[in-house]
Amino acid sequence: MIRVLLADDQPLLRSGFRALLDLEDDIEVVAEAADGEECLALVEEHLPDVALIDIQMPVMDGIEATRRIAADPALAGVHVVMLTNYGMDEYVLDALRAGAAGFLVKDILPEDFLHAVRVAARGDALLAPAITRKLIDRYVTQRPSTRADSGLEELTGREREAVALAAQGLSNSEIGEHMVIAPLTAKTHINRAMAKLHARDRAQLVVLAYESGLVTPRDH
Repeated sequence: MIRVLLADDQPLLRSGFRALLDLEDDIEVVAEAADGEECLALVEEHLPDVALIDIQMPVMDGIEATRRIAADPALAGVHVVMLTNYGMDEYVLDALRAGAAGFLVKDILPEDFLHAVRVAARGDALLAPAITRKLIDRYVTQRPSTRADSGLEELTGREREAVALAAQGLSNSEIGEHMVIAPLTAKTHINRAMAKLHARDRAQLVVLAYESGLVTPRDH
């Protein structure tokens, strides 16, 4: 059973998402929050597998709530997915740096929403959708690098190649096809790179790849 927390200051939106999730046999909504502070308290109480958190909320915004969740070792199993309007693009990189595993736009199709929740619960970053790639491309070039010493020299050549492909939005299967290796081997390369670079998840690994210069928007 996938345990989900919903955090958004719009009751109607929360109700709509909850109605979709409650129809699924393998998903359970364990809590709802109307602001970031309440969200953080409920995450600590319920330890959901997936926390769907709106970027803009009162008291504490979604980015700060995400940052605090990511910083708490006791919450390492909580995968944060940010809910955003398309016009809120400028917050994407900040949220990724804070520890978000991915993004969903609020007008997402129901079937895509349910798929995304299951993907996040598995620990996979929601980076494949074109919107996320475009947003990262747009904003990463506007921010100075925050990690001059990225640690990329610790990676093998194949690990670097796998990370670069992941940063372009490719799945493990697509990375495997590109590198002519099995998807499981591609996943192993990614997991080893995450461990060496101390990345919380795949999304953090992608941010590091951009900030270090391993990948740039023109590589797409």
